[in-house]
Amino acid sequence: MNTRLHDARQARNDATCIHTETVVTQALDQMAAQISTDLSDKNPLLLGVMHGGLLPLSYLLQRLTFPLTIDYVHATRYREDLSGRELIWQRTPNQSLTDRHVLLVDDILDEGHTLAGLLQYCQTQQPASLKTAVLVHKQHNRGVSPQLDYYGLTVPDQYVFGCGMDYRGYWRNIPAIYAIRSATAQSGLR
Repeated sequence: MNTRLHDARQARNDATCIHTETVVTQALDQMAAQISTDLSDKNPLLLGVMHGGLLPLSYLLQRLTFPLTIDYVHATRYREDLSGRELIWQRTPNQSLTDRHVLLVDDILDEGHTLAGLLQYCQTQQPASLKTAVLVHKQHNRGVSPQLDYYGLTVPDQYVFGCGMDYRGYWRNIPAIYAIRSATAQSGLR
């Protein structure tokens, strides 16, 4: 059997649900209301951060009822591992950011390095405005503190997965948020 798949199944069995699907839905509703208030008249470009931002972006798009366009960026530090390294760019947006109102959408703000790198790149493209939205803001004092305009939920300083966040490439598809309890997974917090 695939070792990662086995580890992922074990992690799911050992995990604790910290935010139910209902709580996630309520948080997304609130985020969408705030985003709508701020951006509904600005023809914004929403940039999903792959792969983690795919689900939060999708969830938000279902709630945003004004004209907008979407694109994506793919920059990662984790590459399905438990801890991050340097930022690796795999794709920049196809659409021009110049003079656009841009909203970066990702799954989690953990140590902030990925979001900070994305913001730096976007600023060089001279957008009219640049905002950020993440579903989850992890509570700790490590890393950097990039601009964060919208977030739905906070989580403790534990390894979390679900709603776009993965455990070794698995479980992004779960509509609730889980935290790992085992000491093994805790060694690579995300």
